[in-house]
Amino acid sequence: MTKIIIADDHKIIIEGLTSLVTENDNICIVGTAENGLEALSLLEKNEVDIAVLDIEMPEIDGLDLTKIIKEKFPKTKVLILTMHDEIGFIRKMMEAGVNGYILKNKGKEELITAINTLNDNKGYFGEDVKNTVMNSMRSKNVIGEIELTKKEIEVLKLIANGDKASIIAEKLYVSEATVNTHRRNLIAKTGVRNSIELTKFAIKSGYIQI
Repeated sequence: MTKIIIADDHKIIIEGLTSLVTENDNICIVGTAENGLEALSLLEKNEVDIAVLDIEMPEIDGLDLTKIIKEKFPKTKVLILTMHDEIGFIRKMMEAGVNGYILKNKGKEELITAINTLNDNKGYFGEDVKNTVMNSMRSKNVIGEIELTKKEIEVLKLIANGDKASIIAEKLYVSEATVNTHRRNLIAKTGVRNSIELTKFAIKSGYIQI
């Protein structure tokens, strides 16, 4: 019997996953959590074979929780179940040591297959995830594994310069909403969490000099 926990900040997702998984006699859900802190508590109180985690959660997000699991609960495998198919998120989670990564828009069969594969001490990454990684490796116009558009690079440089969205909008002759869209795309692609980390990325990647 494979013992799992499910952590997602959307209750309806948890209920749906619970319904799907409980149809399988080989999998037992020992607990569910709506944030990373609750998930950590479940791990401390139960023997867990696989932690099925979303990336974006309150208290402790999926990335930090994965790092904690790898340090404190090395026998517990981590399966990421998310809507994020951007290379930045995938790369960050792989670096943290996840054992599997699948997308929420796939069917029940892939979730069960992923859980069973991890239970057999193998990794499992969905086809879309593997394709994203392969495409990023083939791309010619990338910094590391991350491809940015010309406009995203312009916005990134101005963010790193400390400019607010309204100032960036004036400098680039676009709306503030457009600037915020570019910022969200930059965060998604690079896998960072805020403007401070975007600035660090810009420096590390050579977009700006200090």
